[in-house]
Amino acid sequence: MDPAAPLKKFFATIDRDVIPHLSLDCVVFGFDGEALEVLLLRWRNLDRWSLPGGFVRWDESLDAAAQRVLRERTSLTQNLEQFHAFGALDRGGSEVRPAFAAMGVEVPEGHWLAGRIVSIGYLALVRFAEVRLNLGNVVEECRWWDVRARPPMTLDHDAIITRALDTLRIRARSFQLGGALMPEKFTMPELQRLYEAVLGHALDRRNFRKKVLELGIVEQLPEFRTGQRHRAANLYRARPED
Repeated sequence: MDPAAPLKKFFATIDRDVIPHLSLDCVVFGFDGEALEVLLLRWRNLDRWSLPGGFVRWDESLDAAAQRVLRERTSLTQNLEQFHAFGALDRGGSEVRPAFAAMGVEVPEGHWLAGRIVSIGYLALVRFAEVRLNLGNVVEECRWWDVRARPPMTLDHDAIITRALDTLRIRARSFQLGGALMPEKFTMPELQRLYEAVLGHALDRRNFRKKVLELGIVEQLPEFRTGQRHRAANLYRARPED
């Protein structure tokens, strides 16, 4: 079977099925307990990495398209947040046709795919333990990368990640990350490590604990994490949103 057959089948009906010149890219962040990571994929025969993304079908909303992309790559079903639109005059263009050619699909000269494509950026915060990565038919690799050590990216995807990280840091500075990146139960030092991973610098332990408890963003559980070097640690969970 031709490995490019699924992609060729999709592009045979692309002008009928999707909205031209419009795409979306999902920046999916996860936290492994030490580092903030981003989910990236590499398409077959390409040496650069991409964000999970795709086109928007005529019969779906932007939000529904983003949820579909997230579900296809991670098996998760949850809401995502729009954070920015990317529409530079030269976005797409010369990089698109060679990329598709490497995957076995020829984009005709003058087709809208070879022109400017606007992308809507979506942000997803997920729990590592709940993610089940899916390659699909035309993706060769799909894996987590430390946001501080990203590989070479296609198009403007590195800039998209940077903008998403800026959005996340704004939340962190006002202690509004919530519990989406944390396991259901966690200790205060584990939560602090998340904030430090997002912000990129260390935080004072006492001030962090005081601020978190003052804002009421977590609630203490009647349980303890045993096996610590010094003493059992209190467990917390994110306070449910109203």
